[in-house]
Amino acid sequence: MSSTGSGPSPPNAHGGAPSPNQSKLIDFCRAHGYRAPNFQVVSDRRGGRTAWSCMVTIQGTQIPARFWYDGQYVNNAKEDAAEKALQMLGVVPSPPGPQVRQPQPGHGQMYGVSSQ
Repeated sequence: MSSTGSGPSPPNAHGGAPSPNQSKLIDFCRAHGYRAPNFQVVSDRRGGRTAWSCMVTIQGTQIPARFWYDGQYVNNAKEDAAEKALQMLGVVPSPPGPQVRQPQPGHGQMYGVSSQ
């Protein structure tokens, strides 16, 4: 994995207006007196292609994006990292985890088991 400084630069990796989660994170940091979040775009050579992701640092804590993206979607990696940071900070809800369905009383009879 390498940062964009030492490898190819993806299209639209730098500049442009921040997207919604990035703006929310910047506003949150400003409102709480934190330093501005630092977005670091990283790359990973995979076969003949390069995958791009992002890490955002807030108050010394690095939060990686969940996924890797094609170069044209590198801003999605920044949005992904910003969303994870906002979830960690409690600003936006985390998505629910896998749901385990519990049998209701009187339902879900177990067959082949004798209750004596």
